[in-house]
Amino acid sequence: MRIALCNEVLAAMPLERQCEYAARLGYDGLEIAPFTLNDSPEKISTAEAAKIRATVEGFGLVVTGLHWLLVKPEGLSLTDPDAAVRARTLEVMTHLVGLCAELGGAVMVHGSPKQRQIAAGETHAVALARLRDALAQVALVAARTGVVYCIEPLSRKETELVNTVAEAAELVRSIDHPNLKTMIDCSAAGLTETDTIPSLIDRWLPTGLIAHLQVNDPNRRGPGQGEMKFAPIMAALKRHHYAGTIAVEPFDYSPDGPGVAAFSVGYLRGLLEA
Repeated sequence: MRIALCNEVLAAMPLERQCEYAARLGYDGLEIAPFTLNDSPEKISTAEAAKIRATVEGFGLVVTGLHWLLVKPEGLSLTDPDAAVRARTLEVMTHLVGLCAELGGAVMVHGSPKQRQIAAGETHAVALARLRDALAQVALVAARTGVVYCIEPLSRKETELVNTVAEAAELVRSIDHPNLKTMIDCSAAGLTETDTIPSLIDRWLPTGLIAHLQVNDPNRRGPGQGEMKFAPIMAALKRHHYAGTIAVEPFDYSPDGPGVAAFSVGYLRGLLEA
């Protein structure tokens, strides 16, 4: 089980400094938000990707994967009524799959709630069908690179499409491709699911559909900075011999990015050692 830091937590620092700090804290890797690398991350060349990977690995870390995929460039949407917008979005997704592989990443987390909204005047079914079509196509691209692409269940505060692990699992099963899976975001699940996170792990991890876990509190701070208890979550992962990555992804940086990064990894390491 590896602990990664979602790198936008340290986005105020240059990448080299992010890596030095994360390694010193005891993280195993970085989960990179592409928009932190470039305003047009789909245009990052193979040579540039190689330099980024060398920087990360030079500090003893790895790029575990990518997340928050469609923030940049602007104007992307998988559910937009305009077919040209959807095609452009799929083109960007395809390039990002290649970037993930070039960086050495294994998992991509597709959250991006603003890019999967239900358009005004359209139905949930129409939007979901468009999302399904895009994911089916990107799964084929992921298969060529060995990357696993995960659709992330998000809270209803963020999007009306795919809010629970059960909904995500149904979508993944309908596409039925080994490179398409889902994951658990503790903050979103804590706001949306009727089951506890350990219960979700017990139910869904044995299915093989869960490929990733992001750890954060429903208050949007880091693990251990709110009311959610993470000891039972870590115990459930151990019980099922989870060997993937858990990524620290707070949104409210308290006291600041470096501070929450330090607290989170110390808290998680303590739970795992206990």
